Amino acid sequence: MDPRERNRRKAALVAMAGGVVWGIGISPVPKVYIEPDAERRLELLSAGRRSWTVGEHLAAAGTAAVPAAFARLAQSLPQGRAKTLAAAAAGALAAGAPFFVWELAVRTSDIERFAYRRLPAWPFATYAWLHVAALVSLAGALATLPGHGKEAAAVGLVSLVSAGALVKTGDMVPAVFYLAEEVAAASFARRTGR
Repeated sequence: MDPRERNRRKAALVAMAGGVVWGIGISPVPKVYIEPDAERRLELLSAGRRSWTVGEHLAAAGTAAVPAAFARLAQSLPQGRAKTLAAAAAGALAAGAPFFVWELAVRTSDIERFAYRRLPAWPFATYAWLHVAALVSLAGALATLPGHGKEAAAVGLVSLVSAGALVKTGDMVPAVFYLAEEVAAASFARRTGR
């Protein structure tokens, strides 16, 4: 196996692992995201405070690992449009990560503010829109590689649906971003033929 291909596969695996770590970390207190009552959310968070804190740290680690992995993946691609678009995606992910890590830190340190939904909306919105830009770039990068059209279409569709949801509601389930990035990373892990 060519060293560049080996590096690309390793980076793709790290991106997928980062998404898994994020997923494990983001959901340590069952029902907290779907509970409509703020007092009940606060009770859930208080009862699961230790697992919530550990989870938010894991989610932050996953949030930081994914852009770094995609940056490494972009470096492993041959010169051309795919490399440029993958690098743009990594840049968007890296720019968005601090906004979500900040939000995770506040969620951990002030569970009441999170439970009562008193966090400012702009950090999450910035993070979410940068993820949409990253998904568009990843879809474009995959579309330029032979044999990756289905994954490119899937990631592109997720970016469109995410953008629509953000425009309509101002919100988006971040797990959707990470699942699309998992699809992109798995596709990049396959031999590209170039």
